[in-house]
Amino acid sequence: MGIFTKKKLDPDTYVKLTEEYREVLYRMAYGYLGSESMALDAVDEAIYLGYKNRDSIKEPDFTKTYLTRILIHECLRILKKDKKVYYTDTLPERGVEDNVISLPTKAAISSLQEVQQQVIILRYFAGFTIKETGEILSLPEGTVSSHTRKALELLRIELSDEKGDLSYEKK
Repeated sequence: MGIFTKKKLDPDTYVKLTEEYREVLYRMAYGYLGSESMALDAVDEAIYLGYKNRDSIKEPDFTKTYLTRILIHECLRILKKDKKVYYTDTLPERGVEDNVISLPTKAAISSLQEVQQQVIILRYFAGFTIKETGEILSLPEGTVSSHTRKALELLRIELSDEKGDLSYEKK
């Protein structure tokens, strides 16, 4: 018997896949919500909703994208419900070292348009490619690239105002 049973993803396979993606989902939720406890709750809820509706997953390869979409909706629901974002000075220690961001950076990201925030969080916190980000947000790759470029430009301006001149080399 394959990994599918009656059009549903096998529960054991689903659990294995979600464990693989949990850390990426957490970093993404933390980028949206700015609070460890809220991020953990959002990830748990997304995994639960994904499990409950796993018959919507056509192939195991789509599980990560499916969970990411659920997580984004859950984070937006939490933000809408709470009407505020909680920030802390650093990410929890269990996060990856290069994903530690400062309070000014978080504030600068939150000043971007919603779609630009989503692109930055997916690309730089969750590590998705331009193509994957486009699939998750239902945007063409060119649009994702444009939003990324514009958001990074705005972040550089915003952060250079706060920290003085930020030098960087263009590749």
